[in-house]
Amino acid sequence: MDFLAVMLKYLPVLLMGAVITVEVTVASVFLGSIIGLFAGLARLSKNKLLYYPATAYVEFFRGTPLLVQIMILYFGIPQLAQSLLDISITMNPLGASIVACSINSGAYIAEIFRAGVQSIERGQMEAARSLGMSHFQAMRYIILPQAYKRVVPPLGNEFIAMLKDTSLLSVIGFEELMRRGQLIVAQTYQTFPVYLTAALLYLIMTFGISRWVAYMERRLKTGDSH
Repeated sequence: MDFLAVMLKYLPVLLMGAVITVEVTVASVFLGSIIGLFAGLARLSKNKLLYYPATAYVEFFRGTPLLVQIMILYFGIPQLAQSLLDISITMNPLGASIVACSINSGAYIAEIFRAGVQSIERGQMEAARSLGMSHFQAMRYIILPQAYKRVVPPLGNEFIAMLKDTSLLSVIGFEELMRRGQLIVAQTYQTFPVYLTAALLYLIMTFGISRWVAYMERRLKTGDSH
């Protein structure tokens, strides 16, 4: 069987894996954005009860590999619960995948939001406060809308990075694109055409996302010009 025939034969199965990869990525970056927004604002806070836990969270999850985090969550947490609480926990691969990726993504997005907020001139906050706005109102109506436009490119990069990092979920048997490729190779031994097809699908997805991010950047810049 030639390479092209193998690629076409298993393309539908790999496409289903690609769809699952995108779904997990979207869910993880969405939840990570919520976590990251709060963690990023906490990192800007003068309140030590907010600042130090947020900083510890960001430093830990940015300073350790996602693969290790996945293994701790999927294999380590059940063992810890069994040892300390004598409770048997069985992790669902889908749930564990989204939780691990969301927490990891949130740490990076926290820094993206923090940098975005800090890039806004301090005078704008002072001006908003002088008009009678509270700190929360100024942040919501003045600072964050402007920061959002500046964080779109790095958020797009985080989305692309997370989409590729979902391949690490194959270590817990979650059947995203990479895992489906591994299962096909284990059955057929057709390593090159199967992994090449998977690589091309990753390339198509990341290229499409990068084009979409570039389009959003142009739209936001156009909005600023009016």
